[in-house]
Amino acid sequence: MKIPKRIQPLFEDGLVDEVIRPLMSGKEASVYLVRCGDDIRCAKVYKEASQRSFHQAVQYQEGRKVRNSRRARAMEKGSKFGRKQQEDAWHNAEVDALYRCAAAGVRVPQPFGCFDGVLLMELITGEDGLVAPRLNDVSMSAEQAREDHATVIRDVVRMLCAGLVHGDLSEFNVLVDAYGPVIIDLPQAVDAAANNHAQWMLARDINNMRDYYGQYAPDLLNTQFAKEIWALYEEGELTPESELSGLFKEDTQAADVDSVLMEIKAAFDEEQARVERLREANEAT
Repeated sequence: MKIPKRIQPLFEDGLVDEVIRPLMSGKEASVYLVRCGDDIRCAKVYKEASQRSFHQAVQYQEGRKVRNSRRARAMEKGSKFGRKQQEDAWHNAEVDALYRCAAAGVRVPQPFGCFDGVLLMELITGEDGLVAPRLNDVSMSAEQAREDHATVIRDVVRMLCAGLVHGDLSEFNVLVDAYGPVIIDLPQAVDAAANNHAQWMLARDINNMRDYYGQYAPDLLNTQFAKEIWALYEEGELTPESELSGLFKEDTQAADVDSVLMEIKAAFDEEQARVERLREANEAT
C-alpha cells in the first residue's frame, strides 16, 4: 500500500521497509502493520492535537516533569514551539511508560522508539498467529475470567509500584494473546505521586476491569480492589507481591464531597467515551 505521509520519513531512514496494511484508526492515533527487516511490527501514528478528542488531556499531563526550563516555559505559554514540545512530550510519555512497565514485569508491547510522532512497537499476536484481538472481542468462561482478571489486577499493582497509573484502562485497551491479557495504549499514563487525579483514575481503571470480567464471573462485581490497593499504596505497604483479598472496610468519616463529585463526573465521561468507542468498533467491523 501507499506509505502514509507520517511514516514516509521512517521509510527513508530505513526504520520501516514496508507498510503492509492499516490495523485500526481511533480518536488518538492510527495503527499500521509494517515490516522492519525480517520483523513485522506496529507503527502507531499519533494524530495532531487538533484532531484528537482526548478532552481530559490537561488532567493527565499534571505532574509530568520537563527537564529543560526553556521547553517548560514555552509549554506554559502555549507558543507554537511550546505546543510542539507538548506534543512530543505526549508521544514520548507512552514510550517511557512502556519501558517502565516492562521493567516492572507488566505485560505490554515492546517499544522500539518514537520518531516524529510515530511509535514503533511489537506486534501482539493471538494463538493463530494473527493480530491479537481486543478483550472486548473475546468471550470466556467464568474460570478464565477470574484468572485473567487476577492477571490484570496484578499488572495494575506492578504499574502502581513503578509509580504509574494507566488512566484509561478498559476492555478496549487490553489485547489477549496465547498467554493472556496485554495492556496497551499508555500515552495518558500518569505519575501516581504527582497527579492529584491518580486515585480516581486508578479506581476507574480497576472498576472497568471488574465490570467487564464480572459479566462472565459475577462474583467479581462485589470486589473492592481499587480501594484496597490505594489504601496499601498510601500507607507505603503496597508491593508487587502484596496479597490482595478484594475486600475493604469502608472509612466511617465524613465523605470528601469534591472528590465524590469528581468521581461521578469522571464515571459519566468514561461511560460516554466507552459508548463512543463501542460504536466505532462496531462500525469498523
